[in-house]
Amino acid sequence: MSHTSSAPAAAMESSIQPPVAKRVPSRREHHGDVFVDNYEWLRDKESDEVVEHLKAENAYQEAVTAHQEPLREAMFQEIKGRTQETDLSVPSRKDGWWYYSRSVEGKEYSIQCRVPAQDTGDRVADWTPPRVEPGVAIAGEQVLLDGNLEAEGQPFFSVGGAAVTIDGNLYAYAVDNSGDERFTLRIKDLRTGELLPDVIENIFYGVAFSPDGTRLFYTVVDDSWRPYQVKVHVLGTPVTEDEVLYQEDDVAMWLGFDLASDRRHLVLSIGCSEFSETRLLRFDDSDAGLTTVISRDEHILYEAEPFLLDGRETLLLTHNKDAINSMVSLVDPEELTKPLSGQHWRTVVEHSSEVRVNGAGVTSTHLVLSVRKDTIERVQVLPLAGLGTPDQAAPVEPAFDEELYTAGVSGSDYEAPVIRIGYTSYFTPSRVYDFVLPTASVPGGELLLRKESPVLGGYTASDYVATREWATADDGTRVPLSVLRHASLQQDGTAAGLVYGYGSYELSMDPGFGVARLSLLDRGIVMVIAHIRGGGELGRQWYEDGKKLTKKNTFTDFIAATDWLAGSGWVDPSRIAAMGGSAGGLLMGAVANMAPEKYAAVVAQVPFVDALTTILDPELPLSALEWEEWGNPITDPDAYAYMKSYSPYENVRSVAYPKIAAVTSFNDTRVLYVEPAKWVQALRSSSTGSEPIVMKIEMDGGHGGASGRYVQWRERAWDYAFVADSLGATELLPGAGLK
Repeated sequence: MSHTSSAPAAAMESSIQPPVAKRVPSRREHHGDVFVDNYEWLRDKESDEVVEHLKAENAYQEAVTAHQEPLREAMFQEIKGRTQETDLSVPSRKDGWWYYSRSVEGKEYSIQCRVPAQDTGDRVADWTPPRVEPGVAIAGEQVLLDGNLEAEGQPFFSVGGAAVTIDGNLYAYAVDNSGDERFTLRIKDLRTGELLPDVIENIFYGVAFSPDGTRLFYTVVDDSWRPYQVKVHVLGTPVTEDEVLYQEDDVAMWLGFDLASDRRHLVLSIGCSEFSETRLLRFDDSDAGLTTVISRDEHILYEAEPFLLDGRETLLLTHNKDAINSMVSLVDPEELTKPLSGQHWRTVVEHSSEVRVNGAGVTSTHLVLSVRKDTIERVQVLPLAGLGTPDQAAPVEPAFDEELYTAGVSGSDYEAPVIRIGYTSYFTPSRVYDFVLPTASVPGGELLLRKESPVLGGYTASDYVATREWATADDGTRVPLSVLRHASLQQDGTAAGLVYGYGSYELSMDPGFGVARLSLLDRGIVMVIAHIRGGGELGRQWYEDGKKLTKKNTFTDFIAATDWLAGSGWVDPSRIAAMGGSAGGLLMGAVANMAPEKYAAVVAQVPFVDALTTILDPELPLSALEWEEWGNPITDPDAYAYMKSYSPYENVRSVAYPKIAAVTSFNDTRVLYVEPAKWVQALRSSSTGSEPIVMKIEMDGGHGGASGRYVQWRERAWDYAFVADSLGATELLPGAGLK
């Protein structure tokens, strides 16, 4: 197989000249350090000159990658050919109804539906979801929202939250038509199909009705896109009179809310990544106002769930007090009136350096835990009877048979005898289980498979292999890798490889099935997912060791993963690419500067490559929240110097860079298009090599790209075709591909 693009294509490509932005020096000075930025003028998105420049970038990218179009089309057809387009969710029960969504072949958006539930007295039967067949209407089916109708004539469409009253009569839903994550809320009377006159503009994610259905709670963001207000709308009154239930003025704190599981309280969560505060509103005494569980001044990171234990008001706390990996305790509300040091908390799950507690919730009978152990997320349940006493029962964990998998609670209802669990692994498509909570007669509980997402096109899981390997970082730390490949591949040192990573915000790159990824594996590419520091795979310390003044561990761990792959015997070291997005795009920029010779190509999706400039501007979206992750370079000269030493844009140097594609969106509010736009200019003007550096910019989408699923598949096919073409891995392995 050829490792270089065909000669005519290469000759044609070299004759196309990339757009060169004019240089307009602007000075940035902090802590006595001066940085002269020649391309900051590209930030003005209202400027015709900037828009013309971006269009020229796209034209260049299209010309340089035109020969990849057949490969992109093939990959798109593979994704489409493996995806059952008429698909549906497993119905979930809330009160007297089963709710689910359908997607229909040829349609971009899903349709939200419901059918009535039954109460026969047989608990498990009453909580067994109805069978929903593709293309077959169920008796009593009611359409709540057809996304395809809503999206007609709109440039973008997504739903940012929905809620139904307990009596099932009113349905509130929030829609975004521009990709900027600001939503318009409308309320439909499901008895008549009529919309109420109440329309609320510019809200953020999160919508809930009060239990009596007379009030609606919603969130509003400030100018820097931070959710800072929870407001209350009384149905039938002017929106201009909506009361602010709570406003968070600290720019470093985010605000959100939820109903407690038993729906007796509204739970407000205020926090940053380092500490938090929960405030509660009792629905049966809302005039009493909000009460605080633990003040933020204690600097504890916690979540609180109010519930009734043996009929007594109790709080379930998941917290990091003297517990870096978090633990679970119970506390009586009257204890909260005492100073923290004098409060009596009862331990439910003690701290462990091996087990990270991610969260805990309750049903009317059980405590439900989400924990991470050996990099894998797991679900455990304990009966409420005896909780927090010497009689507390041992946790029960549903058992799965794969080594690398992801299992998480995807829904639980306070009254239900089951919890819903989502399950996936690298080569097991997503499954939905109901786990029947343990009882005296079934002490281990019971896993009931409700659905496995079908994969078409002759997909067979045994055609692929996923293994856990370990790279060794420079400081001796062992970094877990997930290595994915086609089973027919020979370990003869000739294959191509792709290393993928993220490594920020304690987010873990958990095992999950991806249809699009099969198109790479089927072309003989070995894919390594690097679970680098800054992520959460090995607990809270793993995250702490890859943020702020240890951030560079994230980059060197990724390079160690690349070196593992190069020396693994699977691949030709000259045929390795790297890919990452958002904060993983910062990772891409950093490793391209640190080790450009190790990569044949780099794909940076919505990349945070001008991190220092962005975080130095407190007016820009999200900045204050970023200080916990990267440090605050505005006030801290050490944080400034450290960020300056790795921020990709400022460390572009005179070396031969590999092929690079920066993929972005004009309307992204999280990582602005200007970052990759400046970065590619700096790269082109410095690179001593001849490989093309391109920027692909979606002029309509937001941070996740465009909104329809076909468009998203095409975007993924573009990224993967760029990688496969750059590595000379464009042909399917014998017997691989769609059947």
